[in-house]
Amino acid sequence: MKQHFKMAALSLAVLSSTHAFAQESEEPAYKSWGAVSGMYYNTDESRPNDLTGNRVTDDGQGMTFEYGFRFTQSWAARIEFTALDLDYTDSSDDSGEMTGVDAMYFMPDDAWFLFGGIKRQSVGESTTLGNIGIGKHWNVSESYKLVTEIAAYHDFGESYNDYSVKLGLAIPFGKSTPSAPKDSDNDGVVDSKDQCPMTPAGVRVDATGCSIDDDNDGVLNSVDKCPNTPAGTKVDATGCAIKDSDNDGVVDSKDMCPDTPAGVKVDAKGCTVFDEETVEITLRVLFDNESAVVKMPKDPEISEFAEFMKQYPSTTAVIEGHTSAPGTEAYNMDLSKRRAANFKEVMVDMYGIDSARLDTVGYGETQLLDEGNNAEAHRINRRISVTVKDTVKVAEEK
Repeated sequence: MKQHFKMAALSLAVLSSTHAFAQESEEPAYKSWGAVSGMYYNTDESRPNDLTGNRVTDDGQGMTFEYGFRFTQSWAARIEFTALDLDYTDSSDDSGEMTGVDAMYFMPDDAWFLFGGIKRQSVGESTTLGNIGIGKHWNVSESYKLVTEIAAYHDFGESYNDYSVKLGLAIPFGKSTPSAPKDSDNDGVVDSKDQCPMTPAGVRVDATGCSIDDDNDGVLNSVDKCPNTPAGTKVDATGCAIKDSDNDGVVDSKDMCPDTPAGVKVDAKGCTVFDEETVEITLRVLFDNESAVVKMPKDPEISEFAEFMKQYPSTTAVIEGHTSAPGTEAYNMDLSKRRAANFKEVMVDMYGIDSARLDTVGYGETQLLDEGNNAEAHRINRRISVTVKDTVKVAEEK
C-alpha cells in the first residue's frame, strides 16, 4: 500500500508539470471559493485506533468546510476543516476532526484538478497524514459549483493508507470580468466587426476594418480606377500608373530608349548621355632568379588586371618579358620570352581571357629598369610588364 501511495504522488507531480506553463499567466475564472461537503472516509484494515490495538477502525463520515484561493488559472491553495466520525469493528464510534492545507493544480478550462497536501487528524489518537487526490468543480449555475473529490491519505507514523470520497457545494468569489473586445490588428475596429483582420500597421481603414486605399498609391478606393497598382508606382489622379518602365524620368510614350540602365543621365528622348573617357592599367610581375614561374597567379593585382580586361572587352595587350643583366644575352632573351608566355597562359587558363587579345614579346636584358650591379637591381629587372589603354564611351551619372 505504501508503494501505491508513492506511485500516486509521482503521477500527480508528472501530470502537473506537463501543463505547468500552459495557463500560467491566464486570468482564472474565479479568484477564490468557499465550500461545504459531505465526506465518506474509508480506513486501512490494519489501522488500530487505541493504545491496546483491540479496536480497529472500519470507516466513517464527516462534514468538510474549505476555503480556497487561486493564484493563477492553474495554481491554487486551500485550507480545510473536517468534523470526522470513525466507526469501529466493535460497533462503537469516535468523533474528532481533521485539518490541513492543499496545493491545487487546475487543468485547462478547469476540466479537473489535482491536489496534494498535509492533514492533521485527531480521532482517538492524533496523527499526521500526507494526501493526494483528484477532483472537479462542476458548473451548476453562475453562483454555485458542485464539488466532487477522491483522495488518498498516508500515515507517516504507522504507514497505513486511508481513502475518502467527497461531494459538496462551492460558492465562487471574485469572478473574472469579461475582457475588452479584441482588436488583433490594432486598426480601431474590433475583431467581431473587422472584415479585413490582417490590416498592416498604419493603414487607414473604414468602419469594416478594410483599407481606404488598398494599394497605398495615395488615391482613395472610391476614385481609384486601378485598385491593384504595385507598390511604389507613380500614378495619376485616377490611381492608374504613369508608365516609365526603366524609371529614367521619361514616360514610355516618349521614351526612345526604353531599357536605360538605372542611375544614368538621359536626354529628352530617354536615351543615355555618354562621355568619352581614356582608361588605362599597368601591371608589373616580378620573378625569381632564372625562373619563368608566375609564383602568385591569384595575387590581387593580377586579378584586378584580368577584371579590367573583362570590363573592356575591345582592348588588347602586349606582355613584355624582361631579365636582369647576369647571364648570356641568348639565355636571357629565351628566359624573357618564357616569362611573357607563362603569364599569358595564366591569363587565358585561370582568368578566361581570350588568347587572341594577348601578344607576347621578350626583351631579355635590353630594357633594364635599374642598371646597378646589385641584388636589388637584379630583383626589379626580373619581370614582365603589360599596359592596357583604351578610349571608351562612359554613361554620365545622374
